Amino acid sequence: MTKIKAIRIDTNGGPEVMALREVELGAPKPGEITVRAKAIGVNFIDTYHRSGLYPMALPSGIGMEASGIVEAVGEGVMQFKVGDSAAYASGPAGAYAEANNVAAASAVKVPDGVSHEQAAAMMLKGLTAQFLLRQTFRVEKGQTILWHAAAGGVGLIACQWAKHLGATVIGTTSSEEKAALARAHGCDHVIDYTKEDVAKRVLEITGGRKLPVVYDGVGKSTFIGSLDCLAPLGLLVSFGNASGPVTDVNLGILAQKGSLYVTRPTMYHYAAKSPTALQEMADDLFAVVKSGAVKIEVKQRYSLAEAARAHIDLEARKTVGASVLVP
Repeated sequence: MTKIKAIRIDTNGGPEVMALREVELGAPKPGEITVRAKAIGVNFIDTYHRSGLYPMALPSGIGMEASGIVEAVGEGVMQFKVGDSAAYASGPAGAYAEANNVAAASAVKVPDGVSHEQAAAMMLKGLTAQFLLRQTFRVEKGQTILWHAAAGGVGLIACQWAKHLGATVIGTTSSEEKAALARAHGCDHVIDYTKEDVAKRVLEITGGRKLPVVYDGVGKSTFIGSLDCLAPLGLLVSFGNASGPVTDVNLGILAQKGSLYVTRPTMYHYAAKSPTALQEMADDLFAVVKSGAVKIEVKQRYSLAEAARAHIDLEARKTVGASVLVP
């Protein structure tokens, strides 16, 4: 057993339910590795786990992604050795810790040229961008797409990547500061949804053609507007609930608005397609980052003890780009 510091929650609630405690970390079980964290990612899904929107058994750790050094290797693990750089972005929650035991099958090797902060900042967000842009709907040169919350962590990665793929990228933001950030990260057009009608502007930008796909991580407040941006047979990719979950949908509205499609994908199902799918997704991500086409910028850094403040800032929309905890 090794004593480490980690964030634990005993009950669901606001950021104040997270407490930094000294806990014991056992040796990795068969199929596991111990990763000593150098940087830990902060994501909206963490706030869903904390609040109870996404229920999990309590008491619990929290956090889904981190990057660091392999400190121990469990029985049967062949793909990692002590000293390797590794990153992960999967459950069970517990990444907000100085070290963590994770399934080797859920971790990936981090190549030279990608820092631990970059890896921690982009695993969940970057792999999300990978499966959304390259698998859920394969964005191709010449297409026009819409990405809500373009200045958010996933948005900044995805908009750069979509631009690199040759798409015309429309992004939505809530301020001129965020609009400037979105433009600097691949957006050809930025719509301030606090001042403009998004669907109307999309109609203007596309000359009335509308869009083949809309990527919506906001949820409840943007759902209908996102449908209104789609051309007939278009696809709404709903991948988050920043404004609350989408509920009580009459499927007839999809027919009325153009025989539309809606999907609610998760990274887990894409990463589970084959034993090598996760590493292949990560390699695709790392390659586009190393090429310089996608830049990963950590905009906020917090100590492990400041996890509550990181959540407060995230939920108040005070953050831009990626945030990490540094143990």
